[in-house]
Amino acid sequence: MGDILITDDERDIRELISEILLDEGFTTRLAGTSDECMNQIAQEPPALMILDIWLKDSNMDGIDILKAVKRDHPDIPIVIISGHGNIEIAVAAIKQGAYDFIEKPFNIDQLMVVIRRAMETSRLRRENLELKRGDVVGSEMLGDSAAFRNLKSQLDKVTKSNGRVMLTGPAGAGKEIAARYIHTNSNRSSAPFITVNSASIQPERMEEVLFGREDSGRGIEPGLLEEANGGVLYFDEIADMPLGTQSKILRVLVEQRFQRVGGSDKVQVDLRVISSTNRELPLEIEAGRFREELYHRLNVVPIAVPSLEERREDIPLLAEHFIETFNQAQGLPLRKLADDARALLQTMLWPGNVRQLKNVVERVLILGENTDEITAKELPGTEEASSDEGRIVLAGSLATLPLREARELFEREYLLTQINRFGGNISRTASFVGMERSALHRKLKSLGVVTTNKAGGRVAYVEGEA
Repeated sequence: MGDILITDDERDIRELISEILLDEGFTTRLAGTSDECMNQIAQEPPALMILDIWLKDSNMDGIDILKAVKRDHPDIPIVIISGHGNIEIAVAAIKQGAYDFIEKPFNIDQLMVVIRRAMETSRLRRENLELKRGDVVGSEMLGDSAAFRNLKSQLDKVTKSNGRVMLTGPAGAGKEIAARYIHTNSNRSSAPFITVNSASIQPERMEEVLFGREDSGRGIEPGLLEEANGGVLYFDEIADMPLGTQSKILRVLVEQRFQRVGGSDKVQVDLRVISSTNRELPLEIEAGRFREELYHRLNVVPIAVPSLEERREDIPLLAEHFIETFNQAQGLPLRKLADDARALLQTMLWPGNVRQLKNVVERVLILGENTDEITAKELPGTEEASSDEGRIVLAGSLATLPLREARELFEREYLLTQINRFGGNISRTASFVGMERSALHRKLKSLGVVTTNKAGGRVAYVEGEA
């Protein structure tokens, strides 16, 4: 049921409490002095502590132990017992974070009620933290493109280390999923993964949210750094962090300890830090908005997360995954992607990247037709681009050009789109567009289209425009 550490300088009392707890199904450990108590905690933190205020022949009294434990292990509930109880001592204990105060001689039934409530409160707090951490963003990595395989290879190399990782890439590309993948496959996988949304926290509250607060009235309120202890702290969009907080985070990275707001004691933490940004941090440093030393501390292992445009081959796979996810989570229809829909998804513009693709899939499942397949005409933007007669509506700029120039512009954009759709694979592109490979190469050369390696795959572009 739970491991309870009983600390009391009177042997008869600690053994009596132990026997009662053992009968109730708990496991117990005993300590007669402050040194024995702290050694027991160092070996393995208990689920709950019963602690006497006055400890003979000890370097610390119960309040000192309470402060130390709440500093390093704020989640351990502590029940204070004392034979010299008074209101002042009880208030002092509660302010320092004790769950409750019981005066000797105590009623056994009363003690058991307090212990069970404390254990239940602790359990609910842990569950609440898990819900707040909310693995609403999964850690499953999906894809088969060269760019994706290159990313996954880099992530696999850093999972077993403790090095700090800086994930770069455009918004919506999946940087948090990459961070969670590192955590899930690391030796810290059973420990917390805590996200710091740098852009959503008000600058004036950033330090309190990160470091927690000590208040004489409310006691100790742990911050995100303490919640992440032993696990991973993920700074989402680190460039949005206020400059003043950046200097304090830098100190935490160096010392692995910090002070709560309003407190004086140092809190020790063991953290692995992963950060992300969609900005060019060297430019932010030049502009005076980001600290260069913090950048070098965080950028130990830089990993670029490719945009969806750089991994168009993965779009059908991702779309099918989102269809299954929405079916399981929301009961939306489990529909297949028709071939024309797969092709169109791969050629559309995705400035919002994977996040935008997920939103489009959800929209189609909610508002789409009641059929087994999703067709191209259900995708956003297609209703304006075609008519009932199957004609294509020309863009204004294309309609103003002579036929030769319009044809050349269309061919260039069409072939660029198809090559990038197939990850730079000329053979697959030639097969789809219905051309011999050699003829396609000649056509690309005449149109000024070339390919190059980018993000582990090949990307087509117009020569002179890259």
